[in-house]
Amino acid sequence: MKRRQYRLRQAPNMALSGVRVIELAGLAPAPFCGMILSDFGARVIRVDKTKVAMAMDTQARGKQSVALNLKKPQGVAVLRRLCLHSDVVIEPFRKGVMEKLGLGPDELLRENPRLIYARLTGFGQSGSHATSAGHDINYLALSGLLSMLGRSREGPYAPLNLVADFAGGGLMCALGIVLALLERTRSGRGQVIDASMVEGAAYVGSFMWKSRNIGLWNRPRGENLLDGGAPFYETYRTSDGKHMAVGALEPQFYDQLIQGLGLNTEDLPPQMSFSDWPELKKILARAFAGRTQAEWCRVFDGTDACVTPVLALDEVQAHPHNQERGSFLKDDQGEVSPRPAPVLSRTPADPCLSRDPFIGEHTRSVLEEFGYGEAEIEQLLSEGAVECNKVKARL
Repeated sequence: MKRRQYRLRQAPNMALSGVRVIELAGLAPAPFCGMILSDFGARVIRVDKTKVAMAMDTQARGKQSVALNLKKPQGVAVLRRLCLHSDVVIEPFRKGVMEKLGLGPDELLRENPRLIYARLTGFGQSGSHATSAGHDINYLALSGLLSMLGRSREGPYAPLNLVADFAGGGLMCALGIVLALLERTRSGRGQVIDASMVEGAAYVGSFMWKSRNIGLWNRPRGENLLDGGAPFYETYRTSDGKHMAVGALEPQFYDQLIQGLGLNTEDLPPQMSFSDWPELKKILARAFAGRTQAEWCRVFDGTDACVTPVLALDEVQAHPHNQERGSFLKDDQGEVSPRPAPVLSRTPADPCLSRDPFIGEHTRSVLEEFGYGEAEIEQLLSEGAVECNKVKARL
């Protein structure tokens, strides 16, 4: 049976079917944004550079690849045509790069007023840092959130690059695109999306600002209810070197935690006695260290103690709950990744499970679709404006 290669036309019952997206190749946030759109039915064409051995995009699920040399005016002209005949452009470059190519939003929206031009950058399109380099940790720092992340009496630390790059960047940009597509159904007009990872991360953290006046964050970093200070909102090592996560905030859940651990509430300090939290942590740590993770799962599964195992990435697919929901997918190469979320009842995502595209694999077919004839394509190839990489057949 021949394995499917690429879903050139998305299933008509997917939420973003019929939406054509041009994604200019970048790192982390922009590819994630493009993958979200692709998973939910959009046609995503990634524009790669020529003479690149390997793509850095590990989130290329369902995308196609066109390789263009934007140092050549002919390559810029090709990109212009792609953008002018598409619905969305995702642009991850520093401010001014696209304008130098003559492909800024003013130029493209003048010719294609329905175009949605998404600009995904760390600091946004204005402000003193707009042209500065940065990474997730820098955006997180400027958002104010990094100051709240870390253990007591330790410096702030970044939780991987999840908050700014992916939540505040790729995910918020995808939301902006979907909102602009919705608005376009009423106005018939596109618009420019200024997606700043600093602002996106801060917005994701709105709860931090909105809850300051209720006392959740009035203690030093790492000593509050939800940042590792509370003994009943913490992770604990088990006898086999694994960990359990505890989130027993409410009194009724806390009671079930103490009961499951075989402890007596009367022998312990009050749950909300801040001064006793360090000692209570030691007591809970000793209790959890007495059994394996599997043994604690048998104790707490089915209870409301809010205790769950801390699963490694290679363990999540086998967990019964995740199996029952089909929460993780395995692609044609055997790699496991999360199923697209959220789950829609009528128009669910249908992620492509075939391999990621090679750079320039679809250059010829995409150019043909956008109106280029065979002679024109050969001319572009001879001029070094585009690059085609054929897939070698497997014997």
